Amino acid sequence: MITPDTKDWTWVLERPCAECGLDTPAVAFAEVPGLVRANAAAWTELLAGDRAALAERPAPEVWSGLEYACHVRDVFRLGEVRLKLMLTEDAPLFANWDQDETAVAERYGEQDPAAVAVELAAAAERFADSLAGVTPAEQGRTGTRSDGARFTVESFAQYLLHDPVHHRFDATGHQHQQN
Repeated sequence: MITPDTKDWTWVLERPCAECGLDTPAVAFAEVPGLVRANAAAWTELLAGDRAALAERPAPEVWSGLEYACHVRDVFRLGEVRLKLMLTEDAPLFANWDQDETAVAERYGEQDPAAVAVELAAAAERFADSLAGVTPAEQGRTGTRSDGARFTVESFAQYLLHDPVHHRFDATGHQHQQN
């Protein structure tokens, strides 16, 4: 049984994450699309591994590599939706997303790793392309999460980047190497 993560991870916008190694505040907006693509490539490589190993949880309360990859795919998909809202609406309020409920409902642990790899790469590419098209004037547009956390397009991109980077660390133990 996975214990839901109720931490407020917005602190990553203020300081580096000691666990995964990403210094989110030091990431320039223009770097995010390339980092999203690089992260997706790392997941694609991971998902090419042994299916049984990918589906195995290291502990009952810890997601498997496959489950993390499904979550990351969905983070990129949701990121794309929320980014579009921020660019087309004035200060949208984002609907709540229960990631743990989604994992159960979508049966993350039973999905086909090859299909997840394709879907994750496509979602990451769409999100990266959308980010790359954001103008400097649009980077200050805002959106608010259902818990009240307020983001600009720039801080949202940085915040969202941390999620797949951190989960790659969760799945592999490999820290992000910042230039």
